[in-house]
Amino acid sequence: MLSKVFSAGVSGINGYLLEIEADMAKGLPQISIVGLPDTVVKEAKDRVRSAIKNSGFSFPVKRLTINLAPADTKKEGSAYDLPIALGILSASGVIAQEGLNELITLGELSLDGTIKPVTGILSMILGIRHMKKAILVPEENAKEAAVVSNAPVYPVSNLSQAVNFLNKELDIPAQKATAKAEFKKYSNYDVDMSDVKGQGFVKRALEVAVAGNHNILLIGPPGSGKTMLARRIPTIIPSLSLEEALETTKLYSISGLLAKNQALVSRRPFRSPHHTTSDIALVGGSSNPRPGEVSLAHHGVLFLDELPEFNRNVLESLRQPLEDGFVTISRAARTLTFPSRFMLVCAMNPCPCGFFTHPAKACRCSPYRIEQYRSKISGPLLDRIDIHIEVPPVDYKQLANEPQGECSADIKNRVDRARKVQYKRFKKSPIFANAYMSHSQVKAQCKLDEPSKKLLKMAIDELGLSARAYDKILKVSRTIADLAREENINSEHIAEAIQYRSLDRDIIG
Repeated sequence: MLSKVFSAGVSGINGYLLEIEADMAKGLPQISIVGLPDTVVKEAKDRVRSAIKNSGFSFPVKRLTINLAPADTKKEGSAYDLPIALGILSASGVIAQEGLNELITLGELSLDGTIKPVTGILSMILGIRHMKKAILVPEENAKEAAVVSNAPVYPVSNLSQAVNFLNKELDIPAQKATAKAEFKKYSNYDVDMSDVKGQGFVKRALEVAVAGNHNILLIGPPGSGKTMLARRIPTIIPSLSLEEALETTKLYSISGLLAKNQALVSRRPFRSPHHTTSDIALVGGSSNPRPGEVSLAHHGVLFLDELPEFNRNVLESLRQPLEDGFVTISRAARTLTFPSRFMLVCAMNPCPCGFFTHPAKACRCSPYRIEQYRSKISGPLLDRIDIHIEVPPVDYKQLANEPQGECSADIKNRVDRARKVQYKRFKKSPIFANAYMSHSQVKAQCKLDEPSKKLLKMAIDELGLSARAYDKILKVSRTIADLAREENINSEHIAEAIQYRSLDRDIIG
């Protein structure tokens, strides 16, 4: 007897419809799974056999063939346990085929029949929601599925419950969850820019960086507040749109990083990998490609603390994602593309001991050690960082007596206003911020008057900046003008943008 069950799979971050056929025939008792299954899917036959028996059903003593279609797409993960079990029970006559025709099922089975959650549910549902079929999912995945499904989502906790539901012997209420409601639940932050005492010049640089989505490098001695400032950057970035939240959630869902009962990532991601991170962990990869840190930071912030401590090959792997906004991972069997449009924030000490620029503490490093330390950051990578800013130490007087600084909400209001100008400017373009302007767009949007041209020429000649740095200065100047509500760039905007680049050249060499 033949039965068919509908399910869903994931390729990269996109879901697709999967048909699972179960054929029961005479012959030696065995289960054969075909259709490019990986090791986890092949092992499903043992989980399914035990789950069916321990749920009180008889397992057929016949030859079973399970086909996963489309057969030319590799099937991965444990999400097919439940549909395989239901297909076998349908072929055995325990479940009517009619009940399975209008249903999509997903879930991993324990040996006792308990249905466990799986990763990638949101991507799967987004890929197949045009089918408008009801969805049967593990109880812990129900809310995640419901926020994007346009059909009823039924949560089940064990195989017996699923069988009784399909046989109409049990009524299960559909899971209720809306994207807008879930979107608001986790949108607040526990930190604020007002927590930071002093550092007004650095906060201004961060405001400019966020307003144009420019990459930024913070340089200063230990304890000057670099990490504290970086962790507060998401509080001044414009809030995620629903579309951005869904795209980010897809990445977290397939990576298994969504918190329990969390249906959507509603805050800007902030990823801070340790400096021992490998290049594969940073950009993604391995034999079974998964998103790396650059993709998990999509629509958010990637913070690299102690930048020179990262391996050089790891840092160089950032160059392509920074330019393209996506990562393409090629393996023998397939090629996957993950999005990676993020704001890069880096922090470093000016020297190995950290006190090269400290006003009160003496540096113990030799010139050779300092040069060796700084040379770990290549020129091409530095050129991809728009703003380089020195973070000076804060003295006791500022810590003890300075009043509370400007809150994140006030800064965010100015950033939002500048971003709206950019959205309007680039409404016919795929980009949304000044940082992503092409060379032709820079020429069109960053026209200079004569005083500004002379000032920029003098800075380029004296500092020896590259052609890419020239474009970066113009992009940052455009953002500064947007914050000032100025239609045209003037010499003041150019001077401030140059200051953010010349500081880097003074310290880095």
